[in-house]
Amino acid sequence: SLPHQVDFWRHPTRPGHPADLHVPFSSLRAVKVFLESFGISYSVMIKDVQELLDEEKKSMMKSRRTKRSTRTFDFASYHTLDEIYDWMDVLVDDHPSLVSKIQIGQSYEDRPLYVLKFSTGGSNQSAIWLDTGIHSREWITQATGIWTANKIAKEYGRDPSVTAILDSMDIFLEIITNPDGFAFTHSSNRMWRKTRSINSGSHCVGVDPNRNWDAGFGGSGSSSNPCSEIYRGPYAHSEREVKAIVDFIRSHGNVKSVISIHSYAQMLLFPYGYKTAPAPDHQELNEVAKKAVSNLAAVYGTKYTYGSIVDTLYIADGTTIDWAYDNGVKYSFTFELRDTGRYGFLLPSTQIVPTATETWPALMDIM
Repeated sequence: SLPHQVDFWRHPTRPGHPADLHVPFSSLRAVKVFLESFGISYSVMIKDVQELLDEEKKSMMKSRRTKRSTRTFDFASYHTLDEIYDWMDVLVDDHPSLVSKIQIGQSYEDRPLYVLKFSTGGSNQSAIWLDTGIHSREWITQATGIWTANKIAKEYGRDPSVTAILDSMDIFLEIITNPDGFAFTHSSNRMWRKTRSINSGSHCVGVDPNRNWDAGFGGSGSSSNPCSEIYRGPYAHSEREVKAIVDFIRSHGNVKSVISIHSYAQMLLFPYGYKTAPAPDHQELNEVAKKAVSNLAAVYGTKYTYGSIVDTLYIADGTTIDWAYDNGVKYSFTFELRDTGRYGFLLPSTQIVPTATETWPALMDIM
């Protein structure tokens, strides 16, 4: 294994496929020597990550100066936890008969876990669950969640397909699925992925919330090392942020689709991740994914790959959509949004609206 502390932005999937590594400056020489000694070719995609971080901070400050009034919420810039929570209240105020805010639990650090509910009434309607930001550093996902929430609210009664969906189903959208991690990406470490729970017996903090679900939990597609970025946690559903969704979906009892939004890689994935056997509905899920990525590409030409997690990406156990699928939710999908590594997790805010815009028709296909 690599002798130095490198952060895998994109894990190696299979021989001949690329991996993206974020290497601290102090380890640069050693890592290059290591790669060269094994004859592994490499290229530099982002010369100076700090430069992108500074750029991102600058554009956030600029947007904050021009904003000042929440009525002109800037969908084309990144926002803090408090700004997003405030905006949710504005959205509810603007669409009181359609949108409400519910709390499904609290995070490890006692932040509220808020979910936006889009509903036209109707008792025990079947539902669609959407979440963004379960990995806190994937900022394009929370931003896409905000844009999407606004779009759903705005288009009801205007767009016939949105109207048809909401006339028969409810949509639940959790924009900040990992609030502790998200707050930490703003205050301390922009590259933080996991939750912020304390691991007893270790100085390393946090669990990968997308390895914590009870679906093949504890397999080879996750780690038992608390210092790993893919640490699965002490037991399934140990993380409050995960347990809250599990309890919500179970008690609802009528969720028909679960869509979990990540970045980056430009992929649309479906079960399974924890086993190589195809899901019973593989054929149908594959057809849905194929149509969705083709409609996504039709907007700006952005190319996505699609398939099961294990075939397209790598073996991964304890994931959201495998749990959902194993618990009777047939239409379970994961998006990996833009890009493919040029900016990675530091996608410029100028790409927020285009990313959300092209993702919308694909979401509509699944819904």
